Amino acid sequence: MTVLRIVVALILSAVVAVALVPMMVLLDLAGGGDGWGLCRGGLTSCRAAYFEGPELLAALAVVLFLLLMLLRLALLARRRLEERRDSVSRGERLGGG
Repeated sequence: MTVLRIVVALILSAVVAVALVPMMVLLDLAGGGDGWGLCRGGLTSCRAAYFEGPELLAALAVVLFLLLMLLRLALLARRRLEERRDSVSRGERLGGG
Protein backbone atom coordinates (compact mmCIF):
# COMPACT_ATOMS: atom_id res chain seq x y z
CA MET A 1 0.00 0.00 0.00
CA THR A 2 2.80 2.38 0.87
CA VAL A 3 4.51 1.55 -2.41
CA LEU A 4 1.44 2.69 -4.34
CA ARG A 5 1.37 5.97 -2.43
CA ILE A 6 5.01 6.55 -3.32
CA VAL A 7 4.28 5.72 -6.97
CA VAL A 8 1.36 8.17 -7.01
CA ALA A 9 3.55 10.89 -5.47
CA LEU A 10 6.29 10.26 -8.04
CA ILE A 11 3.82 10.40 -10.92
CA LEU A 12 2.31 13.63 -9.61
CA SER A 13 5.75 15.21 -9.26
CA ALA A 14 6.58 14.13 -12.82
CA VAL A 15 3.34 15.73 -14.08
CA VAL A 16 4.26 18.99 -12.34
CA ALA A 17 7.81 18.86 -13.72
CA VAL A 18 6.60 18.29 -17.28
CA ALA A 19 4.03 21.06 -16.95
CA LEU A 20 6.77 23.46 -15.81
CA VAL A 21 9.05 22.81 -18.79
CA PRO A 22 7.63 25.64 -20.99
CA MET A 23 8.05 28.13 -18.15
CA MET A 24 11.62 27.00 -17.57
CA VAL A 25 12.40 27.38 -21.29
CA LEU A 26 10.99 30.91 -21.26
CA LEU A 27 12.94 31.80 -18.12
CA ASP A 28 16.11 30.49 -19.73
CA LEU A 29 15.46 32.59 -22.85
CA ALA A 30 14.73 35.69 -20.75
CA GLY A 31 17.95 35.18 -18.84
CA GLY A 32 20.03 35.17 -22.03
CA GLY A 33 20.21 31.43 -22.49
CA ASP A 34 19.40 29.36 -25.54
CA GLY A 35 15.99 28.15 -24.27
CA TRP A 36 17.23 24.59 -23.81
CA GLY A 37 18.33 24.46 -27.44
CA LEU A 38 15.29 26.18 -28.93
CA CYS A 39 17.21 29.34 -29.94
CA ARG A 40 20.89 28.57 -30.43
CA GLY A 41 22.13 32.17 -30.33
CA GLY A 42 19.78 33.47 -27.67
CA LEU A 43 16.53 35.38 -28.02
CA THR A 44 17.89 38.26 -30.10
CA SER A 45 19.18 36.01 -32.89
CA CYS A 46 16.48 33.34 -32.65
CA ARG A 47 15.70 31.76 -36.01
CA ALA A 48 13.52 28.90 -34.84
CA ALA A 49 11.49 27.01 -37.40
CA TYR A 50 7.73 27.37 -37.40
CA PHE A 51 7.14 23.88 -36.10
CA GLU A 52 9.62 23.74 -33.20
CA GLY A 53 7.13 25.21 -30.72
CA PRO A 54 4.23 22.98 -31.75
CA GLU A 55 6.55 19.94 -31.75
CA LEU A 56 7.54 20.73 -28.18
CA LEU A 57 3.90 21.23 -27.24
CA ALA A 58 2.89 17.92 -28.84
CA ALA A 59 5.70 16.04 -27.09
CA LEU A 60 4.76 17.54 -23.72
CA ALA A 61 1.08 16.75 -24.31
CA VAL A 62 1.88 13.11 -25.10
CA VAL A 63 4.08 12.79 -22.02
CA LEU A 64 1.41 14.39 -19.83
CA PHE A 65 -1.24 12.07 -21.26
CA LEU A 66 0.91 9.01 -20.53
CA LEU A 67 1.66 10.20 -17.00
CA LEU A 68 -2.02 10.84 -16.32
CA MET A 69 -2.84 7.37 -17.64
CA LEU A 70 -0.26 5.87 -15.26
CA LEU A 71 -1.71 7.93 -12.42
CA ARG A 72 -5.18 6.62 -13.20
CA LEU A 73 -3.92 3.03 -13.19
CA ALA A 74 -2.06 3.51 -9.90
CA LEU A 75 -5.13 5.03 -8.23
CA LEU A 76 -7.31 2.22 -9.57
CA ALA A 77 -4.90 -0.40 -8.22
CA ARG A 78 -4.83 1.37 -4.85
CA ARG A 79 -8.62 1.46 -4.68
CA ARG A 80 -8.88 -2.24 -5.54
CA LEU A 81 -6.35 -3.17 -2.86
CA GLU A 82 -8.24 -1.11 -0.29
CA GLU A 83 -11.53 -2.76 -1.26
CA ARG A 84 -9.97 -6.22 -1.02
CA ARG A 85 -8.46 -5.40 2.38
CA ASP A 86 -11.80 -4.06 3.65
CA SER A 87 -13.72 -7.09 2.41
CA VAL A 88 -11.25 -9.46 4.08
CA SER A 89 -11.43 -7.56 7.36
CA ARG A 90 -15.25 -7.52 7.23
CA GLY A 91 -15.27 -11.26 6.56
CA GLU A 92 -13.07 -11.95 9.58
CA ARG A 93 -15.21 -9.81 11.86
CA LEU A 94 -18.37 -11.57 10.79
CA GLY A 95 -16.88 -14.98 11.37
CA GLY A 96 -16.50 -15.84 7.72
CA GLY A 97 -13.38 -17.20 6.37
